[in-house]
Amino acid sequence: MIVKSKKSGFVKRLKSMLYVDFRRMFTIPFFYIMVGIAFVVPILILVMTTMMDGSVSVNPQTGVETEIQGFDNVWQILGAVSNASGGEAAMQMDLVSMCNINMMYFAVAVFVCIFTTSDFTSGYAKNLFTVRAKKTDYVISKTLVGFVASAVIFTAFLLGALLGGGVAKLPFAMSGFVLGNVVSCMLAKIFLSTVFVAVGVLASVIAKQKTWLSVLLSLGIGMLFFTMIPMVTPLDSTFVNVVLCLVGGAAFAVGLGAVSNVVLNKTSLV
Repeated sequence: MIVKSKKSGFVKRLKSMLYVDFRRMFTIPFFYIMVGIAFVVPILILVMTTMMDGSVSVNPQTGVETEIQGFDNVWQILGAVSNASGGEAAMQMDLVSMCNINMMYFAVAVFVCIFTTSDFTSGYAKNLFTVRAKKTDYVISKTLVGFVASAVIFTAFLLGALLGGGVAKLPFAMSGFVLGNVVSCMLAKIFLSTVFVAVGVLASVIAKQKTWLSVLLSLGIGMLFFTMIPMVTPLDSTFVNVVLCLVGGAAFAVGLGAVSNVVLNKTSLV
C-alpha cells in the first residue's frame, strides 16, 4: 500500500507539472516563432540554393574559382545517404551538407534554454519548489515538454522542405533510399533531439537567471555531439537507427537529468 501510494503520488505530481508546462509552452509566442522559423528556413534554403546552383565565385586574393552546388533533390536537405561516395558523403563540409535539418538541433537547445530560464528570471521556479514541487519532477517535465517541442519543430521543418522543394521545382526522386528510410531518418532525428533537450535543461539549471549563459553552455556542449548526427541519422536510416537514437537519447536524458537534479538540490534558486 505504501509503495502504491508513493507511486501514485509521483504520477499525480508529474501529471500536474506536465499540464502546467504544456499549457505554458503552447501559450507563449516564442514557441510559435520557433516553429515558424523552422517552417520558413527550409523554403528559403531550397529556393536560394537552387537560384545559386552553378554560379561561380572567385577568391580575390588567390583567383581560385569555386562553383556553388545546390541540392540535387528535396530529400537531401534532411541528410545524406550513408553509403554514398564510400560512406563519406555525410561528413562533407559544403553548402548542402551544412544547410540542412541538423541546424534545428541548436534551435531546440535555444528554445529549451529560454523556456527553462524564464522560470528562474520570473521567480516561478522558486515559488514552485517552495510550495509543492519536487526538483526531480521538474527536470522530467521540462525534458518531456522539450522533446515534444523538438518533435513539432522538426515536423515543421519537414513540411517547409516539402513546400520549398515544390516552389524551387526540385525533384522528389529517391536514389539509394525509399520512403521508409525517410520516415526512419526523421524518427531517428527526433529521438536524438532528446540529447540536446537534456543538455539545454542542464545548462539552464546551471545558469539560472542568466539566459545568455545557458544558451552559450548549451550550444557549446551541443557542438560536441553535433558531429555524430550525420552518422547515426543518415537519409537511408533503418529501424536500427531509430532504436539506437531512441535508446541513446533516453540514456542521455536520464543521465543528464540526474545531474540537473543534483545541481538544483545543491545550488541556490536565485
